[in-house]
Amino acid sequence: MEFARWYVLIGLLLILLVIASGTLRRLPISTAMLYLALGWVVGTLGWIALDPLEHGRILEVATEIAVIVSLFAAGLKLRRPLRSRLWRLPVLLASLSMLLTVTLIAGLGWAWLGLPLGAAIILGAVLAPTDPVLAAEVQVEHPNDVDRLRFTLTGEAGMNDGTAFPFVMLGLGLLGLHELGDNGWRWVAIDLVWACAAGLGVGTLLGAGVGRLIVYLRRRRREAVGYDDFLAIGLIAASYGIALTIHAYGFLAVFAAGLALRGVERELSGDPEKTEVTNVDAAESEMASHPHRAPGFMAAAVLQFDEHLERLCELSLMLVAGALLSTVQPSLSSAAFALVLLLVLRPLAVAPVCLAGGMNRHQAALVSWFGLRGIGSLYYLFFAVGKGLDGTVARLIADVVLVAIAASVVLHGISVTPLMRRYEQART
Repeated sequence: MEFARWYVLIGLLLILLVIASGTLRRLPISTAMLYLALGWVVGTLGWIALDPLEHGRILEVATEIAVIVSLFAAGLKLRRPLRSRLWRLPVLLASLSMLLTVTLIAGLGWAWLGLPLGAAIILGAVLAPTDPVLAAEVQVEHPNDVDRLRFTLTGEAGMNDGTAFPFVMLGLGLLGLHELGDNGWRWVAIDLVWACAAGLGVGTLLGAGVGRLIVYLRRRRREAVGYDDFLAIGLIAASYGIALTIHAYGFLAVFAAGLALRGVERELSGDPEKTEVTNVDAAESEMASHPHRAPGFMAAAVLQFDEHLERLCELSLMLVAGALLSTVQPSLSSAAFALVLLLVLRPLAVAPVCLAGGMNRHQAALVSWFGLRGIGSLYYLFFAVGKGLDGTVARLIADVVLVAIAASVVLHGISVTPLMRRYEQART
């Protein structure tokens, strides 16, 4: 596709979204649905020629960037301390329900699709995580939002992109593409325990340390004011890069960095009603160095910039997903697999945990339904392809994953507005 056409396409799309943003919020249509449909059209017309196997490496990097930007934002949105009971369910969903979901999908992939065990586990790990990029409508609406449904979905999406990684490595190991060690000791010690713990540790230390330093410089010396966009990018890049360097999971590190930065703001701000900042453009020079409002301003400015990046990532990657979908010949089995995943496997793995954790049936049903699949699943797909996954197996997995993502984007996009509106009405 000529660059001139790209400029016209992206420019008109962005202008249209601004004009129609209010209407879209009232309709049962998500922006991801529009991006996906447009990407499919562009791919069908031949303007974008992408193949998940041929272009796997560049697509892996693109999806990687989108996911870490969104994970950092998810961490920043969650203002409750870790000792809060609100954290219990997100942790259980990102661990126990993740294990159950991977197991159920892998079993179905092995028995129904005829995948080797290692490839079936990879399919489970690819499709198990919920997506932090596309789930904005069901996530917390502001840092002090303590609604249990929204907090649970945000926390789960923030963590389970990282907790899926051990299962990807396990599947690759069973296929001979990764070292598991004798009796799986290396997988347990390194890929499971070390990589998760070190990732969380790196992100926590970096987010807390940098956050305290910035607030100190602004409060006491009126320095380090401005460039909050660079602070966001710097923390994302540094936490992710350091985690990868020490063979830890960068996704967990980025989420933990955002969470730790928010924790610094919560600790140093005091009363949130007196220190919360909602408009970071109002008086930057004064608020950024204000003794009481400096922490809140820093967190709000970083989150605002990160959310803008997140929207751009959603637009570009959903266009790519739509273009990739145009290369797939959807089969009855792949469509049925996607529906079973969304309607049966996710509820089986999630609903009992939610009910046991104290949610009512309405909340448990919504958490079970809103298991959006999207850019995170694309990243794991391309990651596995880049590790040398067999071409035939990779093609089958790619077809199933792309159809599942399309089904999720459409079904969740149609249902999110009426379901969340009904939920909010029931709360009042």
